[in-house]
Amino acid sequence: MNICVFLSAADLADRYTRPARQFAELLGKGGHTLVWGGSDVGLMKVVADGVQEAGGRLVGVSVRFLAAKARTGTDEMVVAEDLAERKRLLLEKADAVVIMVGGTGTLDEATEILELKKHGHTEKPVVLLNTAGFYDGLKEQFRRMEDEGFLPRPLSELVFFAEEPVGALAYLEESLGIR
Repeated sequence: MNICVFLSAADLADRYTRPARQFAELLGKGGHTLVWGGSDVGLMKVVADGVQEAGGRLVGVSVRFLAAKARTGTDEMVVAEDLAERKRLLLEKADAVVIMVGGTGTLDEATEILELKKHGHTEKPVVLLNTAGFYDGLKEQFRRMEDEGFLPRPLSELVFFAEEPVGALAYLEESLGIR
C-alpha cells in the first residue's frame, strides 16, 4: 500500500516524534511505501528514516523552493513546480492518507483531501492521527460542522480518528482489504 503522510518538517518534542517513529516502523515492516513531502528534516526525516530502516519504500514529492532539503537515497523523488502540483502528485501516488501533527501546510493538505472526499472525487481512506491530543480542537470543529449541517456526508465517511499508530495502520489495512 502507498501511504501518503502529511506532517511537519519541524523538529519536535519526543511526544510527537516517538509515535511518528512507531507508525513509520509499522509501515515499513508491513511492506508499505511512504509517500511524503520528501524533506529530510524534522518530523519528515524521522518518519522517512523509520520506514526505510524497517524495510519500506520511500516516494518523495518535494517542491522547487524546498528542493535543497529533499532527501537523497529514496526509491523515487519528484520535484514539483509549486505546492498545488505537489499536493496533486502526493494524492495521485497514494492509496491512503494519514495526517500527522503539523502546521498550516499540513492543515492545507488535510482539508484538501477531505474536500475531495466530501464531493466524491476520491474514496481513499483518510486517518487523522491525533498524537498527544494535538487535533482535539480540530476534531471538535469537524463534529460541529457535521452536527450543524455543513457536511453532506457523515464525518465517519470522510476521516477516521486514531489515537495510536497501530490503530491508524490497522484501519487503513482493513479499509483496503489487506491482511
